[in-house]
Amino acid sequence: MKRTALLALALASSAVQAIELTDDFGLQLDLTLASDYRTRGVSQTQNDPAAQAGATLLHASGLYAGIWTSNVDYGFGLKTRQEVDYLAGWYWQATDDLSLDLGYIKYTYPGEGQFNQSEVYAILGAYGFQVAAQYSNDAKNLFGEKQDTLYSYLSYEATLPLDLGLTLRYGRNDFKDPLFWSNDGDSSDHYREWEAKLTREFVGVTWGLSYIDTDLSESECASYYGFTDVCSATWVASLSKSF
Repeated sequence: MKRTALLALALASSAVQAIELTDDFGLQLDLTLASDYRTRGVSQTQNDPAAQAGATLLHASGLYAGIWTSNVDYGFGLKTRQEVDYLAGWYWQATDDLSLDLGYIKYTYPGEGQFNQSEVYAILGAYGFQVAAQYSNDAKNLFGEKQDTLYSYLSYEATLPLDLGLTLRYGRNDFKDPLFWSNDGDSSDHYREWEAKLTREFVGVTWGLSYIDTDLSESECASYYGFTDVCSATWVASLSKSF
């Protein structure tokens, strides 16, 4: 039913230093407060704030395993108020400018286990760009119906003057069947989403501001997600800290 953004790995950035456990193992901890939990352009909290935390065990070989969680609110009287994700993968840093990340995520929703699902992903990084594909063959919608999905995106990261970080992303979320219906009766099996984000380090915390939007109309959004306003354009402010 939902997708979470992949955790930033300490192996992927010299700016993030994991807690050294042994010569070969490190532990990265991530904490985030955000004004909304948006993934693939869609709110997972009905536009309300989110508190998120993650822990990732890293090995010098590039292997990693972790857990990540956030509060959620999907409405409709669903019992779950939390998403808990388990992930494992391998990160390969070929050069300073080239990397490959391959992995698996299990998404779980305590209290609503029928929505649990899994996903495999591949992310190629090159000179500030990322090209990614994430595939699931057991995704579930609000009615518990199984649906294959493929999410792909292109992103770019750069450092601007005044040490501002810039991230741009353009993504497409494809489904096996037409799931999004407009008022005129047309249907679609995919939608597009995009994000522009600025970040700045201050007093040991990363401050972020994102503009996020999708090409879904209100009626298309409501036909699948049940609400008209969880897919529309928004600003998301965030505070994050990694150890």
